[in-house]
Amino acid sequence: KGQTLSSYTKKTLGSGNLRAAVVKPDNEDLLEWLAANTVDFFNEITLLYGLVSEDAPLIYTQPGKGFPPGFEYRWADSGRGIKTPKRCTSPEYVEYVVTWVEDQINNECVFPIDETQTFPRDFKTSVKNIFKRLFRVFAILYHAHFKSIERLGAAAHLNTCFKHFMFFVYEFNLVSDKDLKALKGPTERLRLQIKSRSNQ
Repeated sequence: KGQTLSSYTKKTLGSGNLRAAVVKPDNEDLLEWLAANTVDFFNEITLLYGLVSEDAPLIYTQPGKGFPPGFEYRWADSGRGIKTPKRCTSPEYVEYVVTWVEDQINNECVFPIDETQTFPRDFKTSVKNIFKRLFRVFAILYHAHFKSIERLGAAAHLNTCFKHFMFFVYEFNLVSDKDLKALKGPTERLRLQIKSRSNQ
């Protein structure tokens, strides 16, 4: 099922209309739609971060470094015994995020793969936690690695992925305004784009 939805999204994206690509098709289940897109966004972001992942640990070696100005993301994961948020570098933080999201996606109790299984009651909360952390990876990419991304000729791809991601976030209210402040200018511009199109 997830494969079908994923290919639907890619087909819609091919039309160049990112706004339409995030809208749930009428005949689809909301949780299935959230699940399929969560996996797709995770794959896109890990590919993008992969472009700078080798250099990042050489540049940002001190805890608290490599984050957006005024922000320092700390890591906590009670499932792995890290109850108190700990300081880390931005490359360490991204590594924690990637491992954690992968664990969530591969956990059939959270992301069921069989049509006979049902989604857990708190599935949307799990998706919101994933999107909050994926947004932080985008914030790190823009603030700490954008020049490298530009040099690699991948800036347009990053921008398109981010725009698609944010349209999805706004469509389903997945990341809080407080978290979005790390990329306040771009997120506000995209919000206004959505509003102006809705009013047309």
